[in-house]
Amino acid sequence: MAYDLIVRNGTVIDGSGLPRYRADIAVAGGRIASIGRISERAEEEIDAEGQVVAPGFIDLHTHMDAQVFWDPLGTSSCYHGVTSVVMGNCGFTLAPSREGARELVVRNLERAEDIAADAMDAGIDWCFESFREYVEALERLPKGINYAPCLGHSALRTYVMGERAFEELATDDDLKAMRAELRDGLRAGAVGFTTSRTLNHQTADDRPVASRLAAWDEVCALVDVMREENTGVFEIANEDVMGEQVPPYIDRLLDLAVSCGRPMTWGIGSSRRLPGGYRSWTDGLERIARAGGRAFGLVHARQFSVVLSFRTHLPFDALPVWSELRARPLAEQAAALRDPQTRKRLVEVAKHGPYAKAVGAEARKPDYDWVFPLLDPVAQGPSVREIAAQRGADPDETFLDLALESDLEGMFLQPFANEDPDIVLELMRNPRTVVTFSDSGAHVSQIMDSSIPTHVLAHWTREREALTLEEAVRMLTFEPASAWGFADRGLLREGMAADLVVFDPARVAPRMPEVVTDLPGGCKRLLQKADGFAASVVGGRAVLRDGEPTGANPGRVLRTGAGA
Repeated sequence: MAYDLIVRNGTVIDGSGLPRYRADIAVAGGRIASIGRISERAEEEIDAEGQVVAPGFIDLHTHMDAQVFWDPLGTSSCYHGVTSVVMGNCGFTLAPSREGARELVVRNLERAEDIAADAMDAGIDWCFESFREYVEALERLPKGINYAPCLGHSALRTYVMGERAFEELATDDDLKAMRAELRDGLRAGAVGFTTSRTLNHQTADDRPVASRLAAWDEVCALVDVMREENTGVFEIANEDVMGEQVPPYIDRLLDLAVSCGRPMTWGIGSSRRLPGGYRSWTDGLERIARAGGRAFGLVHARQFSVVLSFRTHLPFDALPVWSELRARPLAEQAAALRDPQTRKRLVEVAKHGPYAKAVGAEARKPDYDWVFPLLDPVAQGPSVREIAAQRGADPDETFLDLALESDLEGMFLQPFANEDPDIVLELMRNPRTVVTFSDSGAHVSQIMDSSIPTHVLAHWTREREALTLEEAVRMLTFEPASAWGFADRGLLREGMAADLVVFDPARVAPRMPEVVTDLPGGCKRLLQKADGFAASVVGGRAVLRDGEPTGANPGRVLRTGAGA
């Protein structure tokens, strides 16, 4: 048999959780054709001696709907072994959207997901209106990795209701039109329907995004289309309920899960401000399962953290005195911080505000017990307050000193959830959760969580030894593929899609993030690469070798159940 690719001499960890073994893997026509000792030759060969060969990693929570138009590889995710992504989460998609009213979907995305309007304007080919036309546009685009699109509630509302979507409940006619467009979108290839009801999602003018105006009956009527079509996953960014409010809210989710018969998912994290609060949400997953519904939680692999830096965002940016300073070039900012009188005014304002309420991944008023210099991409060092105590200095002054010591190039992490690593590990191990939640494509200058897979491999597997490699790979491959219904991915088996990664388990790790200006229109974003990957293969073709793009674009638009 003629093979397109053979990966030789590797240690296969196949995604199932079963023990590793030595084998070659041969690929033909984008599928795994043979696993064993293979004597034939292939057009392309990869020597994986001393390396692990695993299925390509799958990320179920991204916002690459816009980025795919200018970045076929889905950076930074691709650098961390990700070969397939689900996009369009939280109700935020580019389609459906009407010509002449594109600003409505941009309004939903600009602040809630930190995707610059200028980048979208410069980078998107708005050659679509309906979701079906958007999927057709995706098919035509070059794609280095695989993209699975969801249809978002906020876009659906603005498509049907226009400006009223930000102000009113839907009428019967509105709902009829939304149901029709959703049905057509599901038939065209949408792998799910997503919505948001959280206060964390606001527009740039401090209004709720469109989906938050919807009555619960509207949500149920739209999810019911998925029941009728018997396809797709329902993803929700949940209402901001706490304590005794959670069980009755879960009752609503339970009723919907049972009535629609489709899988349901939402994000779960923990907070130092509400110890044990996450258990109401994991208990909710169990309640839904006992009642006959299907639900799974999306969980992170470390703290949720905002990245702070003088090159991107600081908690002080909108404060008096600071806002004028932050508009200057970095060299002038550094000079001002070294001027005693200017610095005194800046520190005084930094201490007392006035601070606005942070939304989503925006920088928060600093609590220096929970602000950390980013010196290592995996390990966390002492906090700014601890460093200040060692120096016998004020924490605000220490923050500025640390920034100046790096010529304002240094970064800081400001965790806002998942502060307790033991709880993070508990959530990762929960049998009804999936490790994912990178938000890649969104919050592009605020967070950098595309490195979840390499953090799992470097920290939880190699350094902490809390997971075996088999467990870690299963978390990143078979579990997300199974949860979302990608039947031909997440395992290395003959006949499965030939998406795989080759990496050195002793070296694999994220690199330090950097600030780049490679978005359309020259907009900034955070970029993070990784070490330890010999190759990433999509559809049987290497798209990265030793971390560098090969120029191949074999990616596909994925559809639930059918895979590619």
